[in-house]
Parts: sequence; structure tokens; C-alpha cells
Amino acid sequence: MDPATNERRPSAISSGRAWWGVGVLLVVYALAFVDRQMLALLVQPIRDDLGLSLTEFGYLHGLSFALFYTLLGIPLARIADTGSRRGLVAAGLVAWSAMTVLCGRATSFAQLFLARVGVGVGEAALSPAAYSWIADAFPRDRRSVAISVYSAGIYLGSGLSFVLGGALVELASQRGAVEWPVLGHVRSWQLPLVLAGLAGLVLAPLA
Repeated sequence: MDPATNERRPSAISSGRAWWGVGVLLVVYALAFVDRQMLALLVQPIRDDLGLSLTEFGYLHGLSFALFYTLLGIPLARIADTGSRRGLVAAGLVAWSAMTVLCGRATSFAQLFLARVGVGVGEAALSPAAYSWIADAFPRDRRSVAISVYSAGIYLGSGLSFVLGGALVELASQRGAVEWPVLGHVRSWQLPLVLAGLAGLVLAPLA
């Protein structure tokens, strides 16, 4: 049997709908980088509040996210090949957004470490599903452009994390701690993380 017969067939969707899908994936990817990089703006406030060393913060910003993001990307890619890719993107978005909110509710190194692990696990679901979907949604002569548009989310999200994130951090530092319904007492460094996570939950239906 020709191995090609076992591959997914290109989706019979319109060009407009395919590009709409790429646009949604671009927004989701950019948001992933906002959630991923926001912690870098909060080094000193988090260290002061939780009493962390630079080494511990390095674990939070790097190891906790990167290790599980890398390892779980492989089995999640297998799910993307055999299951619902839209469902995988949506589940990943909800997971990492909820975990970003939990990062903003952490009161210890252990809690923040575990929440960052959750962010890494959730984000690991996005790119395997996105690349697989784009490969099916576009003919070969248009895939490179579609992938390039999606990949622009890396730089868009990284830039927004510092521009918008910086504005949020400054606003939060001026307002100080606030009381929120359900969430309760939110410290100034926690607020940007909570807002970033809630933004992802609001966008989840797009996926």
C-alpha cells in the first residue's frame, strides 16, 4: 500500500476560512508568548515578595517551563496527528491560561513552579496542532506563507509581552494590591499574570 494513502487528505475548506484559521492561530500564538515572557518583567517584585534567590527564579523562568514544554510536545504531536487538532488547541489554550492565572495566585516557590509547569504543558499543545492543521488547510505552494504568518506570533507576542506587560506592571505597581471577586486579594505583581491568563480564557472560544 502506498504510504501516502495513510496521510490526512487536504481539507476541503475555502481559502478565506483557511486564512481566518491562521489569523486565529497567530493571535493564540502571540498570547502564548505574552504569558510565557510576562514573568521576566516581574523578577524583583516576585523575589521580594516570596523571598526567592536568583537561582530559584531561574528555575521558575526556565526549567519549569522548558523541560515539560519540550518533553510533552512529542506525545501531544501524536495526538494532533490522530485526534482533533482544534480541540487540542482549545484545550491547550484553556490549560495554559488557567495556569497563568494560578501563577498570579501563587504564594510560594512550589506553587509558582507547578503553575509554570502547567503553562509549559498547555503551550506544548499549540504548535504541533497548528502546523498539522496548516499542512492540511493549504496547498503546498501556499503553506510556507501560512506558516510564516503563524510564526510571526513569536515576535508579536514577545514584543507585546514587554510593551503591554510593562504597562500592566507599571499600572499594578501604582495601584498596589486589589480585592477581586472570587480571586480575593491580588498583589501588584500578581495582577499582570491574572489579567494575561484571563485574556486567554476569553479568547478560548475562537479556537
